[in-house]
Amino acid sequence: MDQKAIATLLELAAKSLLSNEPAAIHALEELPRDLFVPLFIDAFLGGHKKILKAMSCVYSRHSMLKTEEAQHNVKCLGIVNSESELPSTQKPIELLVDLSFNSTLRTKQFLSFLQSKVEQSFGSLHLCCRDLQIDKISAHKSVLQFLDLGCIDHLELNQAYLNEVTTLLAQMIHLNSISLSNISFKHRKGEDFRAFLIQLGQLDNLQELSLALFCLTDQLHKLLRILPPQLDTLCLSFCALSNRDITVLSQSSQATYLRLLNLSNNQIFSEVYEPFQNLLEKVSGTLQYLEINSCLVTDSTLSAVLPALSHCTHLHVLSFAFNPITMPLLMDLLQHLTCLMELKHVIYPVPVHCYEQWNFPGSLDRQKLAEVQAQLTAMLQVVQRDDMTWTTCPE
Repeated sequence: MDQKAIATLLELAAKSLLSNEPAAIHALEELPRDLFVPLFIDAFLGGHKKILKAMSCVYSRHSMLKTEEAQHNVKCLGIVNSESELPSTQKPIELLVDLSFNSTLRTKQFLSFLQSKVEQSFGSLHLCCRDLQIDKISAHKSVLQFLDLGCIDHLELNQAYLNEVTTLLAQMIHLNSISLSNISFKHRKGEDFRAFLIQLGQLDNLQELSLALFCLTDQLHKLLRILPPQLDTLCLSFCALSNRDITVLSQSSQATYLRLLNLSNNQIFSEVYEPFQNLLEKVSGTLQYLEINSCLVTDSTLSAVLPALSHCTHLHVLSFAFNPITMPLLMDLLQHLTCLMELKHVIYPVPVHCYEQWNFPGSLDRQKLAEVQAQLTAMLQVVQRDDMTWTTCPE
């Protein structure tokens, strides 16, 4: 589905919600992120004051609602004066905005403009940022000062020291989604990690956690111990996970709720497969998206975990690209997975026979790969699963 079609569906969903104002207000807390802005725009243009009031920021002490409430209280107490009332030209304004901090000139100019407007407003302009993306935090510390970090519910951060992350988390207590990558240690690893875990454990609303290039070898039990049980998304790519970590994950309370699990780029199959097999059994009742790319999955490993994988009846997407799999095993896998009626997308590895040297750049025989794709497509047609797509990752 193209982006234009998605946008149209979001607009229709927003209009549908606005037709039932009480139901729309009740659903605000569970509203998907992509639907919030279209709903806000339509509510504003349509004059739906009750919905607009329900969508103002409730977390920030500088929010429009709390500013107006404070002014009302002052008037009720009869102590109104020129200093306690904002001039009519400076009535509180709330601006909903998602921000992405990177090093491009255009971004720097925009952020500089935004910062100047906040400073010129003398506190009457409140930036309500729900989604914040930061690339290299050291380059943007000054800009962060004009944001109210208590509004943010989604944080994506690339390149930072762990103690810097911990400091940010202390001000983002309402986060429900965190994505961290390229995180290093400025001081002693143990001390920084403990402080990070303590702060992470304060985030009661956390539902999504993604860590990449974040070493967790034999440490996953400490992380899982402080994560809320309702966590439904866990991505641990390039985290140097061990078989012990996978065993711990399979025994955790979070494993019974996970809808999305990404364990890519961890050599968790280099020794034994039983921990992952047990994990699949534990998540089979909820798992919708599984990604195990570049995990050294072999024919024997995949054959062993196939029965457990077949129990994941709610699986929508399976991705296991860049693993040394042969064509016979790939065909066997397709025959087993076509019974999973909710499974629509499979991203599979190029079979080893298509390479002169497996997974070596420039050694792929594209004619052999085309034959593989044609054979898999024909097999899907035979079992009447035209709704299921099998694709490879582009090289």
